[in-house]
Amino acid sequence: MSRGPRRDGVDPVARTRSRRRALQAVYAMQLSGVDARNAIAQFAHEQAHEVADLEYFEDLVRGVGKHRAELDAALQPFLDRAVEEVDPIERAMLRIAAYELRHRLDVPFRVVIDEALRTVKRFGSEHGHTYVNGVLDRAAAQWRATEVQAARG
Repeated sequence: MSRGPRRDGVDPVARTRSRRRALQAVYAMQLSGVDARNAIAQFAHEQAHEVADLEYFEDLVRGVGKHRAELDAALQPFLDRAVEEVDPIERAMLRIAAYELRHRLDVPFRVVIDEALRTVKRFGSEHGHTYVNGVLDRAAAQWRATEVQAARG
C-alpha cells in the first residue's frame, strides 16, 4: 500500500483506517441500537487522532444506518442464513462493503472486497473472511457486473 494521497486526493491508508473505525461503529450500532449520529460521535474523536479520512468514515456509518434494510435485502440472496444470524463482525463488514459496492461507485469493487477481507481477518472469526469473500464475490458479480467482467478480461 502506498503512503500518502494518490493523484485523485484519496489516501488509501486513511481510507483503511476509516473502514476499521466504521466497522467498530456499525458493530456498536448493531449491538446497542445506537443510531448513526451517536455512533459517529462516539468514534469521531478516535478517528481524528488516527489521521484517517473522517468524511469517508462518516459516509460509511451514515450510509449503513440509512440504507440498512435495503443492504440487508440485497445481501440476503448471497447468504446461507438470515442476515441477523451472521456473526456480528462479519455482518457489520458485509453491510459496509455492500454500501460501498452499491453507493460508492467511485471505489473499485476489488478495493472494496480486499479491504473487507483484510478487516475481517483482523477483527473477525478465524474463517470469517472466507465467508465474507464468497458473499462479496457473488454480490459484486451481480451489482457491478460490467466492472467485474472488464476486470476478468
